[in-house]
Amino acid sequence: MMAASELYTKYARVWIPDVEEVWKSAELTKDYRQGDGVLQLQLEDGKELEYKLDPKTNNLPHLRNPDILVGENDLTALSYLHEPAVLHNLKVRFIDSKLIYTYCGIVLVAINPYETLPIYGTDIIYAYSGQNMGDMDPHIFAVAEEAYKQMARDERNQSIIVSGESGAGKTVSAKYAMRYFATVSGSASEANVEEKVLASNPIMESIGNAKTTRNDNSSRFGKYIEIGFDKKYRIIGANMRTYLLEKSRVVFQADEERNYHIFYQLCASAHLPEFKALKLGKANDFHYTKQGRNPVIDGVDDAKEMSTTRNAFTLLGVNESYQLGLFQILASILHLGNVEVNDRDSDSSIIPPNNGHLSVFCELMGVTYQDMSHWLCHKKLKTATETYIKPIPKLQAINARDALAKHIYAKLFNWIVDHVNKALHSTVKQHSFIGVLDIYGFETFEINSFEQFCINYANEKLQQQFNMHVFKLEQEEYMKEQIPWTLIDFYDNQPCINLIEAKMGILDLLDEECKMPKGSDDSWAQKLYNTHLKTCALFEKPRMSNKAFIIQHFADKVEYQCDGFLEKNKDTVNEEQIHVLKASKFDLLVELFRDEEKATSPTGAAPATGGRTRLSVKPDKNKAGQASKEHKKTVGLQFRNSLQLLMETLNATTPHYVRCIKPNDHKYAFTFDPKRAVQQLRACGVLETIRISAAGFPSRWTYQEFFSRYRVLMKQKDVLTDRKMTCKNVLEKLVQDPDKYQFGKTKIFFRPGQVAYLEKLRADKLRAACIRIQKTIRCWLARKKYLRMKHAATTIQRYVRGYQARCLAKFLRRTRAAIIIQKYQRMYVQRTCYKRKQAAALAMQCILRAYMARQLYKALLREHKAIIIQKMVRGWLARQWFKRSLKAIVYLQCCIRRMRAKRELKKLKIEARSVEHFKKLNIGMENKIMQLQRRIDDQNKENRVLSERLNSLEVSHAAESERQRVELTRLRGAEEDAKNNANKVTSLLEELERLRKDLQNTQKEKKAIEDWARTYQDEMEQMISELKEQNHLLKNEKNDLNRLIQEQSQQWTEKMQRALKEETQQLENDLNEERSRYQNLLTEHLRLEEKYDDLKEEITLAVNVPKPGHRRTDSTHSSNESECTYNSEFAESEEGSRGGEDVPKAILDMSLFLKLQKRVSELEQEKQSLQNELDRREEQFQRARARDDEEHKKARSAELEYESLKRQELESENKKLKHDLNEMRQSLRGSAEAGSAAPGSPAYTVLLDQLNASNEELEVRKEEVLILRSQLVSQKEAMQHKETMTEPLPYIEDVQKLTDAKEISQAYMGLKETSRSPRFTRRPTEVNELVSRLRSPFPDFHKLNEDGELWLVYEGLKETNRLLESQLQAQRRSHENEVEVLRGELQSVKEENNRQQQLLAQNLQLPPEARIEASLQHEITRLTNENLDLMEQLEKQDKTVRKLKKQLKVFAKKINDLEGGQMDVSPGQTADEPVHPVNIPRREKDFQGMLEYKKEDELKLVKNLILELKPRGVAVNLIPGLPAYILFMCLRHADYINDDQKVRSLLTSVINSIKKILKKRGDDFETVSFWLSNTCRFLHCLKQYSGDEQFMKHNTTKQNDHCLSNFDLAEYRQVLSDLAIQIYQQLIKCMENILQPMIVSGMLEHETIQGVSGVKPTGLRKRTSSIADEGTYTLDSIIRQLNSFHSIMCQHGTDPELIKQVVKQQFYIIGAVTLNNLLLRKDMCSWSKGMQIRYNVSQLEEWLRDKNLMTCGAKETLEPLIQAAQLLQVKKKTDEDAEAICSMCNSLSTAQIVKVLNLYTPVNAFEERVSVLFIRTIQTRLRDRKESPQLLMDTKLIYPVTFPFNPSSLALETIQIPSSLNVGFLTRV
Repeated sequence: MMAASELYTKYARVWIPDVEEVWKSAELTKDYRQGDGVLQLQLEDGKELEYKLDPKTNNLPHLRNPDILVGENDLTALSYLHEPAVLHNLKVRFIDSKLIYTYCGIVLVAINPYETLPIYGTDIIYAYSGQNMGDMDPHIFAVAEEAYKQMARDERNQSIIVSGESGAGKTVSAKYAMRYFATVSGSASEANVEEKVLASNPIMESIGNAKTTRNDNSSRFGKYIEIGFDKKYRIIGANMRTYLLEKSRVVFQADEERNYHIFYQLCASAHLPEFKALKLGKANDFHYTKQGRNPVIDGVDDAKEMSTTRNAFTLLGVNESYQLGLFQILASILHLGNVEVNDRDSDSSIIPPNNGHLSVFCELMGVTYQDMSHWLCHKKLKTATETYIKPIPKLQAINARDALAKHIYAKLFNWIVDHVNKALHSTVKQHSFIGVLDIYGFETFEINSFEQFCINYANEKLQQQFNMHVFKLEQEEYMKEQIPWTLIDFYDNQPCINLIEAKMGILDLLDEECKMPKGSDDSWAQKLYNTHLKTCALFEKPRMSNKAFIIQHFADKVEYQCDGFLEKNKDTVNEEQIHVLKASKFDLLVELFRDEEKATSPTGAAPATGGRTRLSVKPDKNKAGQASKEHKKTVGLQFRNSLQLLMETLNATTPHYVRCIKPNDHKYAFTFDPKRAVQQLRACGVLETIRISAAGFPSRWTYQEFFSRYRVLMKQKDVLTDRKMTCKNVLEKLVQDPDKYQFGKTKIFFRPGQVAYLEKLRADKLRAACIRIQKTIRCWLARKKYLRMKHAATTIQRYVRGYQARCLAKFLRRTRAAIIIQKYQRMYVQRTCYKRKQAAALAMQCILRAYMARQLYKALLREHKAIIIQKMVRGWLARQWFKRSLKAIVYLQCCIRRMRAKRELKKLKIEARSVEHFKKLNIGMENKIMQLQRRIDDQNKENRVLSERLNSLEVSHAAESERQRVELTRLRGAEEDAKNNANKVTSLLEELERLRKDLQNTQKEKKAIEDWARTYQDEMEQMISELKEQNHLLKNEKNDLNRLIQEQSQQWTEKMQRALKEETQQLENDLNEERSRYQNLLTEHLRLEEKYDDLKEEITLAVNVPKPGHRRTDSTHSSNESECTYNSEFAESEEGSRGGEDVPKAILDMSLFLKLQKRVSELEQEKQSLQNELDRREEQFQRARARDDEEHKKARSAELEYESLKRQELESENKKLKHDLNEMRQSLRGSAEAGSAAPGSPAYTVLLDQLNASNEELEVRKEEVLILRSQLVSQKEAMQHKETMTEPLPYIEDVQKLTDAKEISQAYMGLKETSRSPRFTRRPTEVNELVSRLRSPFPDFHKLNEDGELWLVYEGLKETNRLLESQLQAQRRSHENEVEVLRGELQSVKEENNRQQQLLAQNLQLPPEARIEASLQHEITRLTNENLDLMEQLEKQDKTVRKLKKQLKVFAKKINDLEGGQMDVSPGQTADEPVHPVNIPRREKDFQGMLEYKKEDELKLVKNLILELKPRGVAVNLIPGLPAYILFMCLRHADYINDDQKVRSLLTSVINSIKKILKKRGDDFETVSFWLSNTCRFLHCLKQYSGDEQFMKHNTTKQNDHCLSNFDLAEYRQVLSDLAIQIYQQLIKCMENILQPMIVSGMLEHETIQGVSGVKPTGLRKRTSSIADEGTYTLDSIIRQLNSFHSIMCQHGTDPELIKQVVKQQFYIIGAVTLNNLLLRKDMCSWSKGMQIRYNVSQLEEWLRDKNLMTCGAKETLEPLIQAAQLLQVKKKTDEDAEAICSMCNSLSTAQIVKVLNLYTPVNAFEERVSVLFIRTIQTRLRDRKESPQLLMDTKLIYPVTFPFNPSSLALETIQIPSSLNVGFLTRV
């Protein structure tokens, strides 16, 4: 060690032990001096502490690594390698970065997160595939890839050893490793072996895993799975070995634990019908499943798991009957556990009769109840001479029952393992294998028994193997670098292993004790004490126990209890019980115990011979003789043997280690318990690895890495060209002790702590440089600030002084003006005050005098009124006294009268009480009541009379009162008038006075009104001004509102535009998705085709027996491919059949029938057009002939009838074609269901015959039309010369024209062709006779008439009429047939309607969203189909119109030529000169852009132009796309000559040849690009010259003349488009294979900007260097490759739009691969790397600008990478930073953002890590995002490609064919 004073200085950080946290960080507050006994420390919480050093050892506490090294991927990259550094690094990665994997040298440390993480998807698997182990972040996939790669590279078997505590995640890690192999390697066969390998996991988990207190899915057995590979390293099978099944769990479980999962799955599925016979119930109903009192695991559905287990059994080939048998045995075990045993006496026991559970057990197992109940309570003892049957007590009977249950389960476990191995076994020879060992880790509990002893024994063996492997790798590394090797002292646990397995070891003594008749656990313990207590330091005896022993294992001391060791080692079971089971009627149970004597592992271990290893095992010659001995092997011996075999297998393979760590015992997600972690790190050997590494030179740097990192510590003169010498010179100066480092061949080796020391020097140097830079910059900033402040101060002073002067002058002026204003103001105030006081005095006098007068008047008035009041009051008081007196007198009278009445009443009451009086009263009571009733009635009548009288009186009184009131009013009025007249004079005087006062008041009011008017005017003016202001404000508000409305309108417009744009974008995305799906299907189709070809080739090579004989080609082969979609499989099968037997052709596609129907309809249209033309010509002829004389009509009637006859023949032939078409339809419809449309079938033959006949008859009709037209012309010429000839001459000439035998034979050719029908053979003699007579050169026309031959002609015409009638009837029948067809179509429409209604009914059953989506989808499909149909009809009509126009032009030209030829005939032509038909010579034409070739030259054409063509020579020397032009010109000629077979054959050969050359040279980018360009050009030519108007817009007139005339190749265009898509995808794959190795190195690893990012210290697994070596790819390599791609495509003439799509795909691959590697590499997530990435991206953008490709969308594909680089560089502290990140990173998903922040690692000490709180803030802000949870981008994504139409301006007739193409056999046309 270097001087402690250099390291233990102030601010240095150290680790000190702590009880709770194991290790706690502290910081020195004072430098350490040699000899100090105390360190002054300060904890992280600020607490001061004095740390006392051990005076004996004086060991200083461990130093803490620099923060820059914390969180490294590899623990060996730490400068200080010790326990606290390892623990802290794991904690930081696990808690802060959420990283569960860490390397520790060759070991992968995996911490169980107790949470599902999205890091095991298929995209992650492919991201790790093919990568170096050190280039990616630690992962179980990286270990699996390393094993797979070494197996393929070194030809050596591999092993992955997964170990750890229960609950640490061993099983899951092993499962993911196997999933990786299954995904990456695939399967060599179609049996899906990889799926079977993965399917074995749920089976083994159900029967071998259980819930413990530490783990819900703990494996209670060890297993070693060998995954076999063939020579191509594809999975072919697997084999499994198991070790030490925990059988005791079947019969006993501790609290909070469960039995094996399969029992609970059975109970949860007991309700299923197939399980009713098992008579199961809930888990709490059975003793074997309820002891743990926790039968349910949270989040686990046992019924669902049962379904998964059964599916796995099915996948592995275990049929349903065997599965039910297995479940039957498992159910019987549960019932066996519920069998109750009672005491009979102290030495015997008994099972009660008719025990329900035992009855079910016997029923399920097929054994007798009596035998089983007897042997459960008895055992058989054998001596030398006799056999005894002895009863056993209750406890032994229960133990025997449990032993039987364990034994049955072990047998069942072995049987399942054997059948799993059989299912995974492969018949293919195994070339190599990778073994995955999932075995229990070191265990120590409060009570440790035999199982823990075996587990720890196995871990001792594995730890020894691990130590030796680590030691060996260290030695190899030192030897490789030629470093002097000194033996490293490491812990060797061989003594502990010897203690266990050596002679007289623990296992030996245990086996010996088991053989003793009276052996016991106590006696065995005494033997252990006597043998090892004094001789072995690793063996101890507990102080307080004589039945236990302690072993010092490599991990910890473990105390084992001896109780049960002997019994578990013997594993005894009552043989008589086994015999009972063997006698069972249950076949599966008998099969389990069939090999009882041969079983080697009754404890649950599968036979070891099932493993396929490279070890040679000799067969045992005396197997039968040793069967009994083999059966008597103890569990310990069997386990030792199987463990020895395992160690031999591991030693024969290359091991890879995975150590699983359980972070806490409570299963909390991402919670780290340091105590538990340290225990497991010590137990699993991780710290031992660290110690071995620390004992030598753990830190290792290449010279280039050292130079790049510590260049700052060198001076310029120290830098030499030789990096090795430079590093040596610098190290000698920096580190004085030469023992602290060693120089190897390629690396520098450092002792522990040296890298930290160098980092400290580097940080100090950088810190000093930073301080100097800061000092200089701060000085410059301060001076600049001072100068600015000085200039600002002088400027402020100048302006302030000027302002102050101006203020003083202004103050003086204001003072003088104020004095003057004060003078006048004071004068005005005094005068105003005087006037106001004068007016006030006068007003006061006036008011006072008036007040005094009014007061006097009021006093007099009050006195007068007081007298009146007194008078009235006195009168009122007198009246009141009188009333009171009267009231008192009346009251007194009432009182006296009341007193008298009371007395009288009292007397009456006394009388009433007597009986006599009562009787008297009752006498006559009824009469009195009647009298009273009558009296009441009389009184009522009187009352009514009185009330009426009263009413009348009231009415009269009211009238009288009213009259008197009126009179009184009149009198009062008269009195008032008199008084008014008396007071009139006085009132007039008063009125005069009042008027005077009113006048004064009016004047005052007038003045007030005038003042008010002035005030009102002022107010109105002010109000007007205010209104004007309000109006102005309202105008402003109006303008604002208008502007706001306009803005809102603009916003709505923009919003609508955005919505429209988004909708358009959505539609484009949907279209792209549809294209992508179609192209993916096309890719899958191509893959299947290639697979089919490969299989066919393999079959051909396997058979390889060609039969002799000529290969016959079906004559109908061309018809099979007629204008239908190209079928590559059919074409390939045709080629593959050459040289062998005839291969049956593919079944005829129904599209052939549709095409033929289409062709026939075209022929019908063409014939109809010809007929219309003929009718028009006939009408013209008839109009011209109408002007002739009547005498010529008879002579011409025969000819006209003849022409009409021919026209009708054409119509009849047309109807005949329709009839033939109907026959074809019926024949095809009749044979469609039976599939008889194959070549050779009746439908097929009829179809071909009808097609050939149609073509022949079409040619005949054309010739007939030409003849008829020529005859019309000749007749017209003859009519023009009728005046110059004699009377019979016209007849002679016309008849002579008709008597030419050749013309007549041609005219009647159609009639003879159709003479198959009986109606055409009625009178052949007359016709022949007529013809023979007409042939004579000088016929006698008179004789002709006299003989009645004209009558024969007339009879012929009548026969013609009858023929026409028959044809009319045939036409009627055809019409009826068409009606039937229409009815059939109507029926089909009805069926379609019914189907639509059914579909609607189904849609109505769907939910609303799905219903809308389904209806929309259906409507879109319907509209699309209708649109396609309409487009097809439109195309047909356009094509028909174009063809008719062309034919009219041709016919018009021919007719004109015929007319000109007839004009040359002399009018004086004699009758003896025969008239011959006019021959029209063909003019020589110029070159029409066509190439003619012979049919036999087709193969030569394809061979020279496609198969053997060199793309480079063509691209450099010839015009782009020349092969495509040549092929199209050949196709044009085949179309010109109307040879459909030649067209089909040529297109088929071209497509096959292109596919063949791509299959042969598909990895050559130049070839693929060349044929992509030519295929697109050929496709564009087919469109440009198709005749469709949409493709003819840019054509010249000459190009339009070159359009195809006979064939519609639209479907072949689709085939070529599909071929172009396949070539494009092949181009992308080829380009991806070239770019893939360059991307990571060029975009991430290479330092484009040198010196920005320094290399951090790395661990044992070195990463790819970022320094550009000779073989390293850089960004320039990528750009050069892009330039190469671009130039090649441009040379080949690839369409610009297609180049843009290729470039976009290239950039997507670059961005996706770079981002994926960034997300999986912690060392790349730094600020400096972000700068490098942004610079690299800018260079790519510059390349796009140079190539004018910025609009192709390539830049947008790099947006996620750009945002990730920005994320690495932005500030990551505050909430504002979080908001900025969320708005900036809109192209990254939440998972990607969080991943980058978690991986962010500072490269220098000046950077800060991202806090956990900040990451949580980001997650909170982004939680509402709706996005895919996938972490990585899909690098296999290929954008859908389109081929926009790109017409060529090159004229076909100008193309010159060079001789270098070797196509001289082509002829220009």
